[in-house]
Amino acid sequence: MRTHTEKLFFILFYYKCYPTFDVLGLLFDLDRSNACRNVQKLMLMAENVLEKKMVLPERKISTVEELLELFPGVKDLFIDGTERPIQRPKDREKQKANYSGKKKAHTRKNILIVDKNRRIGYLSPPAEGKKHDFGMFKELFPPGLFPKSIVLWLDLGFTGVERDYPAATVMMPKKKPKGGELSDAEKARNKAISGFRVLVEHAIGGLKRFGIATEKCLFFKRDFISLRYIQTRVRISFHFGVISETYFAYTSL
Repeated sequence: MRTHTEKLFFILFYYKCYPTFDVLGLLFDLDRSNACRNVQKLMLMAENVLEKKMVLPERKISTVEELLELFPGVKDLFIDGTERPIQRPKDREKQKANYSGKKKAHTRKNILIVDKNRRIGYLSPPAEGKKHDFGMFKELFPPGLFPKSIVLWLDLGFTGVERDYPAATVMMPKKKPKGGELSDAEKARNKAISGFRVLVEHAIGGLKRFGIATEKCLFFKRDFISLRYIQTRVRISFHFGVISETYFAYTSL
């Protein structure tokens, strides 16, 4: 690969199709080791460019000021969890920690915060697949982080937020009572909330068009496992044209 265009196509093809390095090398006339090295180098270069363009999702929000700086003027935020499969750990304790009963597989989980434009502004560090969405929420976000002026749109996986975050404005479907039924008004409200929350589902769905975001991770280095997810999420909200103009402005292989 000699030109910037070839390098850009190489790494975007890898993100989209997520082939093994044997297949990637065959397609681009590289041996397996060289294909792997090129992917690692180009991923780091991509992170450098995206960081300079200030479009990488934040990994930590500790204060109201940080939240408002990240989402200026926002009135609604959509929060959800997403899981990705991982290789089955060899250690028995790690197997238990990473087993998701919901997905019936070993996974890692992230919490995302999305605005009404489907921009993923926050991506949590990955957590074990067995963790509950609300449990992660409490670990990540201190009480008082979300002002009343911002409406949080959540699903039932975050049941308990209204109790533990009384200062927050929460819109969440009402759970069907045990042994009972929801009223027609409650059903209509749930439908309206779900219809508005579909924005975050679209953001996650757009992310999962990329093979790198849905297949089991081929990298075993923690830095690259985290990096690949940051970059793939960014691509849902960041125009490829900007990347193609600046992607290899800093170095060439």
